[in-house]
Amino acid sequence: MNALRGVFLAIAISGAAFSGAAKADTIVATGDLGLVVERASGSLLLVDQSERAVISRIEGLGDLSHASLVYSPDQRYAYVFGRDGGLTKVDITEKKIVNRVVQSGNAIGGAISDDGRLVAVSNYEPGGVRIFDADALDLVADIPTGSKTIGLVDAPGRKFVFTLWDEGETWIADLSSRELKVTKITEIGTNPYDALITGDGRLYIAGLFGEDGLTAIDLWDPEPKPIRVLPEYGRGQKDLPVYKMPHLEGWARAGQEFVLPAVGHHQVLWIDAGNLSETGRTDTYGQPVFAMSRPDGRQVWVNFAHPLNDTIQVIDTVSKDIVHEFKPGKAVLHMEFTPRGHEVWVSVRDAGKVMIYDTRTFEKRGEIDAESPSGIFFTSRAHRTGL
Repeated sequence: MNALRGVFLAIAISGAAFSGAAKADTIVATGDLGLVVERASGSLLLVDQSERAVISRIEGLGDLSHASLVYSPDQRYAYVFGRDGGLTKVDITEKKIVNRVVQSGNAIGGAISDDGRLVAVSNYEPGGVRIFDADALDLVADIPTGSKTIGLVDAPGRKFVFTLWDEGETWIADLSSRELKVTKITEIGTNPYDALITGDGRLYIAGLFGEDGLTAIDLWDPEPKPIRVLPEYGRGQKDLPVYKMPHLEGWARAGQEFVLPAVGHHQVLWIDAGNLSETGRTDTYGQPVFAMSRPDGRQVWVNFAHPLNDTIQVIDTVSKDIVHEFKPGKAVLHMEFTPRGHEVWVSVRDAGKVMIYDTRTFEKRGEIDAESPSGIFFTSRAHRTGL
């Protein structure tokens, strides 16, 4: 009996010690968090979606004038791509920078591999793509292109896809084995300016600035080749001023259609996701920059280039009609939906605010102060291809 009582006592002590240790540690749940880029001050705001509040400011990230970021699969680390070529690894649980390398003179975005082990950066100067180990930020591969690179995305199978502005080519970098394999697809078109990849990783679409149309690539094809899309549409129809290049990574998929911002036109384009034919156009207030789908696909929210960048329009994807328009303030730069789409966060640079709206009633739910806010990135992006 005494021996049995001793066993029970040991278990109780062990349990109490374990419980005490658990309470002593700080538990950080990352699924409800996000980062807001403060472009003027080279800093990030760590925010809580549910509380609609700022948790912390993280400083020292360099030039964030055209910054973007991706998350590790566990949502703990953010990899921030700065315009100055900086690649910065941020631990959002510790609220601090844990590593930083300046890997080029001018960078334009990046991506993380599907297994979370590699981070790729797309460069304007000196061009090309550089790939780093996600843990230590050691250089793994350097892919010179002799061209500015744009439209860098991750693709299934430890691949990265990107396009060359100067050469009109799309390259697929396959790092699934020890030896890097690069597939080059030519005749994409003149001056591709941005690109997107569908959520299933199959279709890569590049927008063209120097000629009419877009170009798609079926990445499931054993021998991928360019597929011309909307060859009768584009900036080449006439010399239209373009105040800000639209962002195709802000594309929308609504049911069986893609919704894309038009280049130099006050329109968004609707494209059949199956045969890539045009299904409609919606006239908009200005030149669209982002045309972003609410997660359920029922709405598309659109913001616009300068000088009409004070306005957002909401399009119903069934009727293709504009159902709401409002003016949050000058320089609306970015929008980010909460994971299930009940709210949208909007960065309004000149107001120094991030404003939060109910996507059903369009009522303003809150706002937070920010220094020249631009990109908003919630951690739910960690589990989506191409983001």
